[in-house]
Amino acid sequence: MPLTPLDIHNKEFNKGFRGYDEDEVNEFLDQVIKDYELVLREKKELEERLNEMQERLGHFTSIEETLNKSIVIAQEAGEEVKRNAQKEAKLIIKEAEKNADRIVNESLSKARKVAMEIEDLKKQSKVFRTRFKMLIEAQLDMLNTDDWDHLLEYEVDATELQLHEEEDSLA
Repeated sequence: MPLTPLDIHNKEFNKGFRGYDEDEVNEFLDQVIKDYELVLREKKELEERLNEMQERLGHFTSIEETLNKSIVIAQEAGEEVKRNAQKEAKLIIKEAEKNADRIVNESLSKARKVAMEIEDLKKQSKVFRTRFKMLIEAQLDMLNTDDWDHLLEYEVDATELQLHEEEDSLA
């Protein structure tokens, strides 16, 4: 059991022949008591500070563990997000490629259809041109016939035409 200041204060020494000066010994013991009390107080304060520091260290150690776990979880979550994003990007690319193929195929189909329509219109225009040319040639042939000369040979009396017009208007 450690020595207390009270133990030092209450310590009695036996008196012997030619012993120490009692006042000097008491004065020294008083000084030892004061110094010993001071050392005990400092020890108690240091123990309290040590306990406080150990509690804080435990708290910070707990925070450190929590942060380390959080970092690991965040890294795992980040990797998971990255993997999901890559999967989604691949799906989007596949879908876009399918749509692009569909659009290209539709465009090719429409282009073929338009090309066929153009060819059909070319044929129709050739037929129309041929028929129109034949019609004009037939009309030219008709103009070039001698029938027009016979029409010019007819003589019509203008007075007779006026009489017919008056009769038609009276009727």
